Amino acid sequence: MIRRIVLVALLTLTCSAQEENSTARMEEVVQSFVSAKQFMGSVLVARDGKVLLSHGYGYANFEWAIPNSPTTKFRLGSITKQFTAACILLLEQRGKLKIDDPVKKYMADAPAAWDKITIYHLLTHTSGIPSFTGFPDYRSTEAVSTTPEQLIARFRDKPLEFEPGTKWNYSNSGYALLGYLIEKISGQSYSDFVQKNIFDPLGMKDSGYDSNSAIIAHRAEGYTPKAKGLEHSGYIDMSIPFSAGALYSTTEDLLRWEQGLFGGKLLSAASLQKMMTPFKNNYAFGLGVRDDKGHKVIEHGGGIEGFSTQLAYYPDDKLAVAVLGNLNGGAPAAIAAKLASVAHGEKVVLTSERKEITVSPKILATYVGTYDMAPNFQFVVTLEGDHLVTQATGQPKIPIFPESDTTFFPKVVDAEIEFVKDNKAEVKEMILHQGGHDTRGVKK
Repeated sequence: MIRRIVLVALLTLTCSAQEENSTARMEEVVQSFVSAKQFMGSVLVARDGKVLLSHGYGYANFEWAIPNSPTTKFRLGSITKQFTAACILLLEQRGKLKIDDPVKKYMADAPAAWDKITIYHLLTHTSGIPSFTGFPDYRSTEAVSTTPEQLIARFRDKPLEFEPGTKWNYSNSGYALLGYLIEKISGQSYSDFVQKNIFDPLGMKDSGYDSNSAIIAHRAEGYTPKAKGLEHSGYIDMSIPFSAGALYSTTEDLLRWEQGLFGGKLLSAASLQKMMTPFKNNYAFGLGVRDDKGHKVIEHGGGIEGFSTQLAYYPDDKLAVAVLGNLNGGAPAAIAAKLASVAHGEKVVLTSERKEITVSPKILATYVGTYDMAPNFQFVVTLEGDHLVTQATGQPKIPIFPESDTTFFPKVVDAEIEFVKDNKAEVKEMILHQGGHDTRGVKK
C-alpha cells in the first residue's frame, strides 16, 4: 500500500511538472509573436475542461494602455460561421427546414440560377454564388449600413461560378444568405436568434452581435500594422459581415461554446455529426476538418478590420485552443497551431530559435522558378545576390534563409518552405508549412 501511494504521488508530481513545462513553453510561443509585434490579444488553451493557459497580451486600447485579458471582447470575423451553421441545424431539429431543401423553398423570388442551390450547398461553400467581399466595389460599400435584403441584392443577379455542388469556393455571400433564411424562417432577427438559442443556453454572457453604436463593455479596439507602427483599423458597418462575420466573444466564452457544442449540450448527436462531416476541401458546416500530424482538428479562423482570430478543437483529447487578436495578420493561426503542438508533446521551433546555415549558390539556383499553389495563386522564387526571395501573388517580396539544403524560413512571418526533389535530384515542388497547414506548389 505504501509503495502504491508513493508511486501515485510520483506520477502526480511528474504530470504536474510536465504541465508546468508545457504551460511555460506555451507562454514562450505567444511571447515570441508579441515581441515581434505580430500579435496582441487573448489566448486560451484547455484540455478536457482544465485550463492550461489563459492570458491577455498587449493592449485592448493602445492609446489608454488598457491591457487585454481573458474577458476582453473581440470581433470574431468568420468564426461567426459556425454559429450560423448551428442555428440552421437547430431549425432543422425543430422541423422548420431541411438542409437538403432548395433555397427557393423559403425565398420565392430567388433568381432562376439558384434553382439547384440547397441550404447544404450554402453551408459547405459549394453553391457557386460569388462572394460579395471579392467584388470590385466592396471597399467603397463596406461602411454603408444595409439590410439583409439589400446585402443579398448585391450578389443575387451575379452569374454562378460553377454548378452547385460540383466545386468549392469560400463564399461570404452564402453565409449572408443563411442569415437571411434564419430570420425569415424563425421570425426573429439573426442577432436575437443566436442570443436566445446559443449564447443564453450556454452561459456565454460576454458574446453577442457587434455594433458600431452600442456601448459594449470591455470591447477591444482593432488595429492594423503599418510601416510606422499601429493604426486604427478601417471602418466597417457591422450590418455588412452579418451572419458571415459580425459576432464578438471572449476566449473564455469560446471555451464554453466548444464544451457546449462538442459536449452535446446544444445539438443532437445526428446534427453534430452533420456539422462535423466535410464535403469538399475539408470543409463541413462553418468548420474546417483535417488531420494535424495524426490529430483530428476541427477549426476555423477569422479576419475582419482590426481583428484576426483562430479557434481549434481536437476531439480526441478534448483540447480547445482559442486565439483572439485585435491586430490584423496571420499570427493567431500560427500561434494556435504551435500551442496545440506543445499540448501534444511535440517539438516546436520558434523563428527566433532557427539557425541559418550557408548553402551554395549552385544549390540555391535549382529552386528558382514559379510554383502553382492554387488556382490563380503562385509563389515565385528568385535568387537575389546570395539568398532566395519569394513573392506570392499580390504580396510583397520576402527573403527566405536556409536551415538545411532543402528547408528555408522567412524572418518576418512564422513559416517554413521545403523544396522537394525527385529521384533525379530535380526540384519538382515546394511545400509551405504555415499555421499548421501544408500547402503544396508544383514547379512550372
